[in-house]
Amino acid sequence: MSSNNKNFPKESFDLKSIISTYTRHWKWFAVCLLIAFTIAFLKLRYSVPLYNSTARIQIIEDKTSTSELSAFQDLEVLSGSKNKVEDEIETIVSRSNFIQVVKTLNLNFKIETIGKVINSEVYNEAYPFTLDFKDKDSVLFRQKGSFYINIVSKDKIGFSDTEDEPAKNQDFGGELKTEIGNVIIKPKSDIIEKYIGFKYKISLTPIDEAAEYFKGKVLIGQIKEKSNIVNLSIDSPNKEKGRDILNTLIMIYNQNAISNQKILADRTSEFINNRISKIYSSLTEIDSTAENFMEGRGITDIASQSNLNMNISAQSEQELQATTVQLDIAKSMVNSISNESGYGLIVSNLDNGAVQGTVSSYNQLAMQRKRLLESTGESHPDVIQLTQQMNSMKSNIVSNLKSVASNYSVRANNLSKQLAKSNSKLYSAAGNSRGLNEISRDQDNMAALYQYLIRKREEAQITAASTSPKCDVIDAAYNSSKDPVSPKKGIVYLASLILGLLFPFSIIYIKELLDNKIHNKLDLEKLVGSIPVLAEIPSLGKNPGLVKKNDRSVQAESFRILRTNIDYLIQSKNNSKKNNIVYVTSSVSGEGKTFLASNLALIFANTEKKVLLVGADIRNPKLYTFFDTSEEKGNKRSKNVGLTEYLTSDIKIKDIIKSTVHGETELDIIYSGKIPPNPAELLMSDKMKTLLDEVSEQYDYVIVDTAPMVVVTDTLLISKYADQLLYVTRAGSTENKVIQHPIHLKEEGKINNLSFIVNDVPESDLGYGGKYGYGYGINKKRWWHIFKK
Repeated sequence: MSSNNKNFPKESFDLKSIISTYTRHWKWFAVCLLIAFTIAFLKLRYSVPLYNSTARIQIIEDKTSTSELSAFQDLEVLSGSKNKVEDEIETIVSRSNFIQVVKTLNLNFKIETIGKVINSEVYNEAYPFTLDFKDKDSVLFRQKGSFYINIVSKDKIGFSDTEDEPAKNQDFGGELKTEIGNVIIKPKSDIIEKYIGFKYKISLTPIDEAAEYFKGKVLIGQIKEKSNIVNLSIDSPNKEKGRDILNTLIMIYNQNAISNQKILADRTSEFINNRISKIYSSLTEIDSTAENFMEGRGITDIASQSNLNMNISAQSEQELQATTVQLDIAKSMVNSISNESGYGLIVSNLDNGAVQGTVSSYNQLAMQRKRLLESTGESHPDVIQLTQQMNSMKSNIVSNLKSVASNYSVRANNLSKQLAKSNSKLYSAAGNSRGLNEISRDQDNMAALYQYLIRKREEAQITAASTSPKCDVIDAAYNSSKDPVSPKKGIVYLASLILGLLFPFSIIYIKELLDNKIHNKLDLEKLVGSIPVLAEIPSLGKNPGLVKKNDRSVQAESFRILRTNIDYLIQSKNNSKKNNIVYVTSSVSGEGKTFLASNLALIFANTEKKVLLVGADIRNPKLYTFFDTSEEKGNKRSKNVGLTEYLTSDIKIKDIIKSTVHGETELDIIYSGKIPPNPAELLMSDKMKTLLDEVSEQYDYVIVDTAPMVVVTDTLLISKYADQLLYVTRAGSTENKVIQHPIHLKEEGKINNLSFIVNDVPESDLGYGGKYGYGYGINKKRWWHIFKK
């Protein structure tokens, strides 16, 4: 449709019209809502409900001994750091923890009661029998499969590998051969009779798969940013099962933390004990050396002799002592690591940041490798990868320790040289004092180290005895609500309501969006602008008939409205001419122009007016189908003549006019006659004008049924003789763009006095929401009135 057509006004927003577009299809909305609510009901009825279980814990930050070797913290060998909540969360939901949870609760083992529609899981002690698998470890940890049993009696069960397979009856306690291994089923004698007739599905899943599944089901996170309080939750079809999973996970996390602390404390104590034993031996040797030295030289008291010189070298001796301690510790760590063939924890007490960080990372890998070995073998890819990383890190640690030891050795040599220089006077003055001083210095160094290690051993033992869990349980696992979290009744019904309304709404919207047809008078008026739309003719089925005199039907009333509007147009012209020639045309055949022309002629004739109906569609005549004359049927009109014969011969007008009585109504008709080979040329003849001028004077109304305007030019050739041109459109058939054709012809001045009519309008689409025949037709009783007396 041309956007610059002045007769096509811009469409305004009509909310009432938009709403009516959907409300007139209320039955579809009702049906879709019924279907949607039915589906929602079935989903709620047969879905497995999930219940939420929640637990809350607080991660404990160890402020006193958070390093692996807190016994040596004052040496600043390893600086302790607070537990990070994010790291602890990852530890809690680690795969190894879930493997332990699955093993503890047998979560890879599942029993379901077979129902008519859905199966329900039986958990813990709720099932009436026990199962004992042969080769338990290999079956429960690695196998995958299922089998079915049904309780036949208190002594027998039915067994099958698949649900549809016929069950084989066997005695309770007998060994069943299944695809997942041999199993013995024993009844619980106190309750077994209650479950006779019940059928169960027993299924196994490998431990690894079950652990991954439940790991994905557990949700964990901080309740607030930077908070130490962590919330854990899981949705499970069984309330007790969800609570058990969370409680067991928390328990295993704490147990592993305590176990790791004990292992580290034991390792520390072992290291200290080894060092104490070696230092004690060295101290004993030094004491013997001092005793022999003094006995051999007859020395009893040399304090007064060496007091002065010892004061001078005191500072150098203190520095050398501290350096010697650090050098000794570094060498002992090198020997300990080099002589260890396994992958245990490394005790690092050296004042060096690089060594400290590498040892801490190595210990973390060692504990992770130990946890993996509990559920896998040394040939597992993850264990091999960790072993390779630890070998590389151990080499780096040894290399760094040697470098540190070399630095301390250089420093000790420098201090020794300084001390030797300061003691040269002592040697020259009193050789005995110098020798005894050296022995005493070694004796003091070993004694200091011995006392230090004794104290740290006591601290390590206290730490081992006071190991605490990594978290406090604020709320043990509980069910947050009695109602299931899925499916939620309110949300399901709300979704069904939305979908039930959205589906028909979308269909109607898309249909309206793609619709390019005229449906009623309102649609047509939006397209034609100021050009009048005289009436809309209601749909009357496949075989609409002709109106009769005193007819009070909806059809008759619609044509009376049309008659009134045409009279108004005729009378509105103030000239001497009668203006009574009315053309009836359409875009294409099949839009009802002949039907409308016939009924229009009859409705005018019912007012005692003299009316002539002319069949000017000589290409495809249809008037004879409405007026049953034997000579007009089947186009066999050899006896009588019509418009074609008048235009091609010297026949007079009165010879082609035929009087017809329809009911009580008298009507004159000029049929089209035989179908000519040159209809356009015949209609261009001056005789056509003569015919119309003469009958216009003889009759009150002349209704002319013309050919369609889009497909042929016949109507356009004789349009200049028309006083009124009625353009018939058909609801649901005529496209919007077709209306451009007659409007363009009117704008170009080729046709005048153009008016439109909408034919075959369904009752639900009648314009303005009204109905014809108000007060005249059958009074239909509304459906809600049947409940009234």
